[in-house]
Amino acid sequence: MTKNRAQTNAIFELILAETKNKSALNVLELCELAGVSRSGYYRWIAAADKRIAREAADYADFLLIQKAYNFRGYTKGSRGVCMRLRRMGIKMNRKKVQRLMRKFHLFCPVRRANPHRRMAKALQTNTIAPNYVNRQFRTHGPRKVLLTDITYLRLHQKHVYLSVIKDAYTKQILAYQLSESLEVDFVLDTINSLMEKHSYEMDATVWIHSDQGCHYTSVAFRQLLEDYDLRQSMSRRGNCWDNAPQESFFGHMKDEIRPYIREWKSFQDVKDRIDDYINYYNTDRYQTGLEGMAPDEYYYYTVTGKKPLVLVA
Repeated sequence: MTKNRAQTNAIFELILAETKNKSALNVLELCELAGVSRSGYYRWIAAADKRIAREAADYADFLLIQKAYNFRGYTKGSRGVCMRLRRMGIKMNRKKVQRLMRKFHLFCPVRRANPHRRMAKALQTNTIAPNYVNRQFRTHGPRKVLLTDITYLRLHQKHVYLSVIKDAYTKQILAYQLSESLEVDFVLDTINSLMEKHSYEMDATVWIHSDQGCHYTSVAFRQLLEDYDLRQSMSRRGNCWDNAPQESFFGHMKDEIRPYIREWKSFQDVKDRIDDYINYYNTDRYQTGLEGMAPDEYYYYTVTGKKPLVLVA
């Protein structure tokens, strides 16, 4: 048969209805009109119980997929669903997950391009650090290359701004600050927060890598890094690939929090959602690039050599 399964099933259902209604046409004539073989029709009749059982099994598996998809309120692609299912003690082939997501119309949002690419230039200086990191994000191990950047989040007719520091090796978010303005202070607060939480891991071998935005070329930011004995590296002008892991984090975050944006009524609403999302990202958002672990788990693994028990088997 050249028709797809759905079309074939529809044709067989029509033939079955006609035969039940005692049509003047016999089965052979109906099959010929439909362009299917009589043996195929009878095989379809005989397999009715198997089809029902298969549909029931598919729906039961889809309910598990849906539970994994909705875990903690953030949507996931098929890879994320597979990794979450494994944490639930369920092993399911990714192709099966993709098939059932398509079958039951469950889709992960498609990444959108960031429309806000430019930042204010009021604090811009001519002091640009070389690109010492040179895209070697994971060469030096944990806590050696820390990426930082700022992104915009919409709150009604205005924006709020999020500054983040990310470990390029473990992909953990180590520090972040949310602000209602683009003044340089909230970027400085991000560095101060980093040092408050992780000062015991920071030394003169650590790179703080950013783009050439006005905040990172400012005298205040450069002086703060010097005070903490941290090294500075910058992307080349207009080259987002030089800070790609940070850009990737912002893109995925915005996709996954998009359903909540319309609910925000205040700055505190945004902060509560960002707090929850970053906790989810560090502890429960599993990544194939981290061997199926969440960033916090991967950091623990790099330090101790111990994987989560569910991944050891």
